[in-house]
Amino acid sequence: MAATSIHDLPEDCLAHVIAFTSPHNACESSIVSTMFRNSVESDLVWDKFLPYDYRDIISKLVSPIEFSSKKDLFFKLSTPLLIDGGNKTFAIDKFTNKKCYMLSARELSISWASNHLCWSWKPLLHSRFYEGAELVMVSWLEIQGKINSQMLSKNTTYGAYLIVKLARRAFGLDLLPSEVSIEIGDYKSIGTTYLRDHASKKQKLEHDYMQHKIDGSRSGVCEAEEHVVHIREDGWLEVELGEFYCDGKDKEVKMSFKEVEGEHLKGGLLVEGIELRPKD
Repeated sequence: MAATSIHDLPEDCLAHVIAFTSPHNACESSIVSTMFRNSVESDLVWDKFLPYDYRDIISKLVSPIEFSSKKDLFFKLSTPLLIDGGNKTFAIDKFTNKKCYMLSARELSISWASNHLCWSWKPLLHSRFYEGAELVMVSWLEIQGKINSQMLSKNTTYGAYLIVKLARRAFGLDLLPSEVSIEIGDYKSIGTTYLRDHASKKQKLEHDYMQHKIDGSRSGVCEAEEHVVHIREDGWLEVELGEFYCDGKDKEVKMSFKEVEGEHLKGGLLVEGIELRPKD
């Protein structure tokens, strides 16, 4: 009896097999043969890669999209698109097919945001949202965001990132470290970050003092660590607020960035929003 090869399988059967891989692997397999290429084009494959609630997500898009196949839809959704009246973006990670969200500044709770002497709402250059928030001047800086974990992909570790820029007039943002935190269920992580480098001896001493104060007041949370500000390809800065595991259960994820210990004035921070994306 002749040995059976994978090319002897019906195309729909091969499509079922490919659907258990990843979008990246599926695209790579299409170069193997015509049979593989035909199977990869199947809606059966890309329906498996799309989120189970993709129809609900499509209904929330600010601008409707047209697509010729499930594969076409997948790749159109892999680019961040505005949803919920333009206050959020949604995208699919094209390598892991996990959900990614970004909450605009309007979706966040920002202390004193309604006071025009403290914050200014306006369009921000190269932002994906219609408007963002610019810090005019405050002594109490606190930004919080919330999202239900059921909106995210289950069995996935996520990172939450505050997306900001520093205006040329920025001041007072690097005198003390800011506190970043993530809380979901009975899990909480706390860290610190500087929005600018703390090179001077005075700033280093202030950092050590603040870190000691945070460590001393911590109870039942994981060890505080310093988070470094990274420059993104789009020119914005991102600060990791922390990471958490999404098990698919109905829980509220609370994300926070604050500097409330210092009494000095701060200004010149441009806030686009908070992004959540998989770390797996």
